[in-house]
Amino acid sequence: MSKKSAQKGKGVPPPVVRNESLPVCMDKTGNIAIKILAKPGAKQNGITDISNEGVGVQISAPPVEGEANTELVKYLSKVLNLRKSDVSLDRGSKSRNKTILISKGVTTTDAVMEALKREATNS
Repeated sequence: MSKKSAQKGKGVPPPVVRNESLPVCMDKTGNIAIKILAKPGAKQNGITDISNEGVGVQISAPPVEGEANTELVKYLSKVLNLRKSDVSLDRGSKSRNKTILISKGVTTTDAVMEALKREATNS
């Protein structure tokens, strides 16, 4: 075995496994992406369900001039115990299907799923 072939693969981190069928996963840049199925105009904020299609979130703000989007980011930052600046709306500003990004390095996908499940049982 040559010296080059013996060193091949050393120091190379294993590839990150992304399961796109889960509602919470890592994106290509290392941020955490959460698929959201938003339900604006509810009586109170809450997590209604968690499925492979996304996390069902009811928001008390009306879907007018981005109020529901702002309330969604504020609510999720509270649920995940993160700063509002670490949570942002990536896609779906005018749709009920949204993608929320959490800044790279502030938490893990497992911690996010655990917090969402905990909130779903409390709602």
